Amino acid sequence: MEKKKYNIGIIGLGPIGQTLSVHFKMAGCEVAVTDLDRDKLNLIRKEGMEIVSKIEKRSFFKYVYYSVEEMLEHNFDILVSAVKDYHVDNIVKIIEGNLKKDVFLLSAQNGIDIGRKYQGHFPESSILRMVINFAGNLQAPNTTAINFFNPPNYIGSMDDSQEELAGWIAQTLSSVDLTTVPVNAFAINDKVWEKTILNAALSPLCAISRLTMKEAMNNGDTKEVIEQILYEAVQVACAEEIKLPDNFIKLAMRYLNSAGNHMPSLAVDLINKRETEIDYMNGKIVDYGRKHYIKTPINLVLTNLVNAISCKDGVGNCK
Repeated sequence: MEKKKYNIGIIGLGPIGQTLSVHFKMAGCEVAVTDLDRDKLNLIRKEGMEIVSKIEKRSFFKYVYYSVEEMLEHNFDILVSAVKDYHVDNIVKIIEGNLKKDVFLLSAQNGIDIGRKYQGHFPESSILRMVINFAGNLQAPNTTAINFFNPPNYIGSMDDSQEELAGWIAQTLSSVDLTTVPVNAFAINDKVWEKTILNAALSPLCAISRLTMKEAMNNGDTKEVIEQILYEAVQVACAEEIKLPDNFIKLAMRYLNSAGNHMPSLAVDLINKRETEIDYMNGKIVDYGRKHYIKTPINLVLTNLVNAISCKDGVGNCK
C-alpha cells in the first residue's frame, strides 16, 4: 500500500479543499480539482494555491476543471468531497450520473451525520470520513489563511473495511506535516461528535453576535452561554453512547479559551449572506436530544435564529 500513489480528485476549494489539495500535491499525488467559482479556478490555473499564516505552502496544479462533470472524466482513485453540507445532495446526483468507475469517497467535512448523506449512493465499504482539526479563511480566492491547526486530523473507514487505505491517506498527509491519524469506525464517529460540539459551542454565537471567537470567550456573559451549549451537547452525546474524553466540558472550555481573534466559517457565511451548516451542528444536537427526550433549549434557539437570519437574507432552507 505504501508504494502506491493514489490519484486524488477534490470537489470544493474552500479552506479545507485548498489545504488538502496543496498537501496531497506536495506528497507527490496526482491531484485534480474543481469548484463552482470559475474566477477562482482561473486564478488557480495561473497562480496555483497558497496556504499562509500557521502553515506556509504553495502548489501548482495541472488538472483544474470547470465543472464536476468534467473532472469526473479524470482517472482518479479517491474522490474527496470538501463542499458545504448543503451542496452534498446536488453533488451526489452529478457524481451518480457521470462517474464511470468505482472510486473511494472521502468526506472531508465536519458535522454530525454528513457521512450518511453518501450512503445509498456509494457502497458503505467505499466511504471514508475525515475529521478536520485545522481551520482557516480565504484571504484571496486561491489563498487560504490557516488560523489554527490542532493536530492530529482523524480518518476512518465507515465500516472498517478500508483500514489500509485510511492508513495510506493518513501517512501521505502526515509526510508533508498535515498530521493525520487513522482510527476505527467507532472512534471516527466519536471524533466527529467531539469536533462538532466544539464548533457548535462558538460558531452560531459568533455569527449572531458578530464577536470573534476570542472576544466571545473573553466576555463573561457569552462564556456562560457557551458552557451551557457544551453541557446540553454532552448530555445528548452520552445518551448516544459517544465516548468523549473525561472532564470534556473543562477541556473544551480550556481549548476554546485559546481560540483566535477571528470569525469561524459559519459566522463568515452568515455575515456574507450565504447558507450555513447550522443544521449539521447545533441542529443535530437538537435532533438527537429529541430522540432521547433531552431538552436542548440553547442549541434550539441558536439553530432557529441562524436559520431565521438566513431566511431573512434570502438564503438557506426556510422551513
